Amino acid sequence: MTDRAIELREEGRDIISLSVGEPDFDTPPHVLAAAHAALEAGLTKYTPVGGTSQLKRAAALHFRRDLGIDVPTSQITVSAGGKQAIFHALLATVSEGEEVIVPSPWWVSYPEMIRFAGGKVVPLMTSPKDNFRFSPADFEAQIGPRTQWLMLNSPGNPTGACYPAEMLLGIAEVLRRNPRVMVLSDDIYAPLNYTGGGHATLAALCPDLADRVLTISGVSKSHAMTGFRIGLAAGPEWLIRAMERLQSHSSGNPCSISQAAAVAALEGPQEFLAKWRERFRARRDQVVAAINAIPGLSTPTPDGAFYCMIDASPLMERFGDDTALALHILEHGVAIVPASAFGGRNGFRISFAADEARLDEALRRIAKALAA
Repeated sequence: MTDRAIELREEGRDIISLSVGEPDFDTPPHVLAAAHAALEAGLTKYTPVGGTSQLKRAAALHFRRDLGIDVPTSQITVSAGGKQAIFHALLATVSEGEEVIVPSPWWVSYPEMIRFAGGKVVPLMTSPKDNFRFSPADFEAQIGPRTQWLMLNSPGNPTGACYPAEMLLGIAEVLRRNPRVMVLSDDIYAPLNYTGGGHATLAALCPDLADRVLTISGVSKSHAMTGFRIGLAAGPEWLIRAMERLQSHSSGNPCSISQAAAVAALEGPQEFLAKWRERFRARRDQVVAAINAIPGLSTPTPDGAFYCMIDASPLMERFGDDTALALHILEHGVAIVPASAFGGRNGFRISFAADEARLDEALRRIAKALAA
């Protein structure tokens, strides 16, 4: 897919990418100013492996203010992106053959990290009719004697699914009956929740389970800082220390300048986030209406993030599989990602983190490609 997109661009074709998972907004000026000030102040040396004390305090503020988790700085670590925090948590805890339950469709890196650690991926299938959410009963049915983790991504990539408080409370009851199982709660998209009910997360709802929950957050998606590579994790102190030991031998500390910028992002003005969220909500509605008007395509309305997982099952007889469908759409000028990349099937994911005019043009091209 990527190679063909490059070839088409080299031929002079205009290819609209709806495959990239990052906000199209500019990083806020006060964050850039903080990065510049850090450079001017000479903050270019090593920092503590798990992050500066200033950033850990800012992270504690963020977890309390935005996620409802009251956690001391001793239970927080900073990494080079949320991906690194997840990777180190799995490496620190998953032994050969141990199982990790992963809802499908899943973010592409989850299964690869688990397999790298020697673990076994246990898919927990979800469907569009359930808005890509699993039930507590579905979860409990997948638990075995070697289950180590449940991966819980809300709002989710690639589906945009959110787990409301009542569903999380049901999951918590299953966890109380299965004390071995931990939860990796990936809340990186928490600010992009369109339900109107606010974001719910397990560690805040069920403090009695907090010593079994690792909550992942960061500034990449919320503050348009993907290139700064700063992730945040809050969880039991034994796990945080283990993750930091691994980090000390892999990458060392996160970038010092990025850490200073992240302090400004978390402690500075937050009002713009609501405006960004409303822009994303409007784009979501634009995409959902257009996709559901194209014969052969359908999508539920995602609750959060900036993705739609689109079902194209009626078109599979024509195209054979979702990769062939995605390549066909690419030939008509739009880059998307087939559902099979996420452990799904018979569809594709698009990102609506693009300006409205480009989205309109991309959706027009998709409709034309499927009418051809």
